[in-house]
Amino acid sequence: MEVLGADGQHVGVIDHIEGASIELKKDDPAAHGRHHFIPLDWVASVDQAARLNLSAEDAWNRWTAA
Repeated sequence: MEVLGADGQHVGVIDHIEGASIELKKDDPAAHGRHHFIPLDWVASVDQAARLNLSAEDAWNRWTAA
């Protein structure tokens, strides 16, 4: 499932959920070849995509590399 920032920009693609974090796929162009984790707390809603409560740029600046 795609993850979008509050601004509608692509953040990544969910690989799986691990505890209270979402692990994003490393083969997504936004990931630059590395898995990244974002907290489930950042998810504002889920429909066809997981939509965050912060912009894509904020998410990229704050995500944790695996």
